[in-house]
Amino acid sequence: MATKDGGSVNLISFLIFAFLCIWGLDCSLVPGGNTIGIGDELDSSTCLVSQDGRFTLGFFTLPYTNNSYFGIWYTYDEQANKVWIANPNTPILNNSGILLTIDDTGILKITSGGSITVNISDQVGTDNVTATLYDSGNFVLIDQTEGRILWESFDHPTNTLLPGMKLGQNLRTGQNWSLTSWMSTDDASSGAFTMSWERAQESGQLVIYRREEVYWKSGVLRNQRFEYLRVGNVYQYNLGYVSNNDEISFIIYGDGEIGNTPRWVLSPNGQILFADSTSSISSSDDFCYGYESNTGCATEWVVPECRDRNNKFKLSTPPFPGDLLPTIDDNESLILTDCMERCWKNCTCLGFASSDAVLQRGCVFGTRSTDFQINKTGYTDYKYVLVSQNSSKGIKRKIVVVAISPLVLLLGLFCYLRIRKLIIQGEEKERRKKYLRELTTLDNFNNENDVEIEEMQGHDMKIFSFASIVAATNNFSGENKLGQGGFGPVYKGRLSEGQEIAIKRLSKTSKQGLVEFYWILSYLKHRSFKLYILSYFFIN
Repeated sequence: MATKDGGSVNLISFLIFAFLCIWGLDCSLVPGGNTIGIGDELDSSTCLVSQDGRFTLGFFTLPYTNNSYFGIWYTYDEQANKVWIANPNTPILNNSGILLTIDDTGILKITSGGSITVNISDQVGTDNVTATLYDSGNFVLIDQTEGRILWESFDHPTNTLLPGMKLGQNLRTGQNWSLTSWMSTDDASSGAFTMSWERAQESGQLVIYRREEVYWKSGVLRNQRFEYLRVGNVYQYNLGYVSNNDEISFIIYGDGEIGNTPRWVLSPNGQILFADSTSSISSSDDFCYGYESNTGCATEWVVPECRDRNNKFKLSTPPFPGDLLPTIDDNESLILTDCMERCWKNCTCLGFASSDAVLQRGCVFGTRSTDFQINKTGYTDYKYVLVSQNSSKGIKRKIVVVAISPLVLLLGLFCYLRIRKLIIQGEEKERRKKYLRELTTLDNFNNENDVEIEEMQGHDMKIFSFASIVAATNNFSGENKLGQGGFGPVYKGRLSEGQEIAIKRLSKTSKQGLVEFYWILSYLKHRSFKLYILSYFFIN
């Protein structure tokens, strides 16, 4: 702190002050740079900046309102998004004369026009109490005499989780750490959603509540990942948790680089946003509907009979498709998710929007019959329209089924033809064996009394492959043809060992049968004639 570190810190504070002046800081640094004590004051034109220059603390107003708040933001954030607010539900209506002070009892408070408006802390200290904005973004009130922390902003988060900030519960003191959404992007008052850390299995999970009812769960934290939270290393932080007798808590750790602005934000619509991103890391849809268990959304709700899993609300811009009759409810306590819930439960409702497009308050509902065009403020009016479509996973599943079905049919046909071919080949092989057995068991063939050569024992039989016969006859060329008989043509040929042979090929057009053919062959016996059984001819 500036009061303890002496000249070196004063030099650092001076350099930061000079840099921020060049950068364009909208307020003036107090003499201590990052610390105030009893008797010091911060007004609407002064601020504190953390020692590394990363965070700024001071008064500010939100767009479209004159309400003043006291809070913290990243110094280098061009959008100046606020990461903590001391008085979200008690804004100062007039910033004239507003001050942040530490009174004589050590209480941190906001005053306006000399009267107390907000007591930020409640513990009394000694006469040596200081408040310091640390490089972590934590604003801490310390009793320097007793060395005791009286209060710190990290114990009272609003809608933003910073590295080092906890979600969960201190089991000894009962202190709860949870996020609460804003009412809208331009209204810091408490919205409909809260996010807490709760025990689940071996670690825990994040739970978002909408008006005290479970809205969404992250799934259990395992190996730096939540089941339903899209988080990667690109976000430059690690996830940790504590679970013991003293506390249950969840915490994120950043990389500490200046210029990086890691944070999780609970949006007014109940989604978790990372840093400056407008896309949710907790859900792919803008709303939960009560039937999507695979996204973390609660499924305990009763889905109206007129709605099904193909119904969702999609964002549309003018012109609104179709004719709808508008019904307006200007209740400022209604936010966009309230409009969605009421439209979802009303079977005649086909679309909705905020009746105040700027402050995102109130509802306008579209039924049938008239043009649904509401633009009370002059700004582009975004509307949510009920559409009937399959979920992205369902569509992908159908695409996969359509793509794979022809392949499955082709594979099945191929397997069928292959099996059929093997069966036919097996049957033909058996037929070939049958023909050979029948041929060799014919009486004329086996009558040894008719054999003129006594030295012949059994039968001099050879079986040739069709390929060898094709080679011997030069593929049954016309030049090798010797003549034509009743059963078919006769070819001359030469075997690979040089022996000349004559080949009788059974013609497919022969009117004489196969049995007659090998019956005739069985009579062919002569001392100078050797019988060659060409098995291919019998089956072709």
